[in-house]
Amino acid sequence: MSKKNDNYESTFWYRLKYWVNGEEETVLEEESERHEAHLKRVAIEDRVYRAFSEIPDDGEEQEAHYRALKKELYELSEKYKTWPEKQGVKIFDRFYRIFAVILCIGIIGILLVTVSYLPQFGSANNPNNNEVSKRYIEKGLEETGATNIVTGMILDYRAFDTLGESHVLFISACSVLILIRVDKKRMEDMTQEELDEIRGEELYEKNQDIILQKVAFFLVPIIMLFGIYIILNGHLSPGGGFPGGAIIGASFILYLNAFGYEKTRKFFTYKTFSVISIGSLLCYALAKGYSFYMGANHLDSGIPLGTPGAIFSGGLILLLNICVGLVVACTMYAFYSLFRRGGM
Repeated sequence: MSKKNDNYESTFWYRLKYWVNGEEETVLEEESERHEAHLKRVAIEDRVYRAFSEIPDDGEEQEAHYRALKKELYELSEKYKTWPEKQGVKIFDRFYRIFAVILCIGIIGILLVTVSYLPQFGSANNPNNNEVSKRYIEKGLEETGATNIVTGMILDYRAFDTLGESHVLFISACSVLILIRVDKKRMEDMTQEELDEIRGEELYEKNQDIILQKVAFFLVPIIMLFGIYIILNGHLSPGGGFPGGAIIGASFILYLNAFGYEKTRKFFTYKTFSVISIGSLLCYALAKGYSFYMGANHLDSGIPLGTPGAIFSGGLILLLNICVGLVVACTMYAFYSLFRRGGM
């Protein structure tokens, strides 16, 4: 190996290349030093663990020894830190912050430029003040088959937007699940006060208010039936998947407060939430997928619209209302259950 190559292996760029590729450096001296440092760290960690496990309740001397070992371990780790561990992380963090600011400024600039090309707000000549609303009012019943113009607009003209809104609900529920769901692993890290709070709620459920239970016994089926009616008639009268799903979700919450988690889990669990939510979103996406190819501008999609005023009169709007209603109902119950107890 030439002298030039020997010098190259000791340069910053040579080390950076191996750091980027996630490989170990091949300099024998450095490998030997790192191996030795690793053995020392392992030995000290073993001594720290043994010292910690053997500390008696009043062992002040043993505890001082444990602290000294921890300090020695920290100094050894700092001594044998590599360049990426010392400076690489700091440089990357600084670059990340600068790049994030530049990206945000760039996005804001693009949005401002786009807004500058939009028509003047409130102008009578804007498309949304004449062409779009005129199309909805004059052609809505003919093209969507829905007597309710609002439902025809949301689940036919703008069905893609509604699909995105439904996914937002599902993603928000998943985010809350990730952040605050209490599972077996997380319960191991809980404090005694948090565990006592959960046990206290379980004790409260065993002594539920008999008046609330009797009232809920009659009201829950009625509220649920009303929510189903709102969903199924959303294209014929005021209503639809969003308000109907909210009403059904409220009935679930009332049942939970009246009868507790134990009885609610007999028909609604985390698995139920997952299956219904994912199944509804997939069904919506597959059912309305034809619009992206055949009906985007209301070309003939081949789906019969039926007789206006009849329940099967809006093409796929009835099915889409059911899917949206199920997602909203499950999300409402999931939010309440997670924020109340951390689980379903």
